[in-house]
Amino acid sequence: MEKEVIQSVGFRNIKEDGNVTGFRFKVRLPYYRGIFLSQLRPGTLYVDGEKYEKENIIWNINGEDFTYEEMKSDYKTHWAVTKPAVLKVKKEGGLSQGYHDLTYGFCFTSSYMPPIVQDHLNPDEESFIFMPEFGHHVNQRHLLIV
Repeated sequence: MEKEVIQSVGFRNIKEDGNVTGFRFKVRLPYYRGIFLSQLRPGTLYVDGEKYEKENIIWNINGEDFTYEEMKSDYKTHWAVTKPAVLKVKKEGGLSQGYHDLTYGFCFTSSYMPPIVQDHLNPDEESFIFMPEFGHHVNQRHLLIV
């Protein structure tokens, strides 16, 4: 895996039945241990300034797809540090060939942090309390689809 949270490998359009129905990219967990999906707080994705809400992004963890609603109550599925997640975004026709600017943030709760501190986590804004290594950072990449 790359050091960057948004991985360059795996950034491509999604084809279903011969039609391009969206695009996908991978993210790694910037934390020293894994988390359960119910701890995850997905954010809003921006690609070339176009906004994609968290409700329209499917997370693939361990080969299984999850919606935002499903993740909120899933306390059994574990996302390991060593395995990137694949994020799938519906977009008719996908993305054009060439470079694209991605901005995406997510965060997660931790059992050892006081709830009052975590209640205000916003995955779409940088946090001045938490360091990226503890799971909160808005990430940006300039990636190529061929």
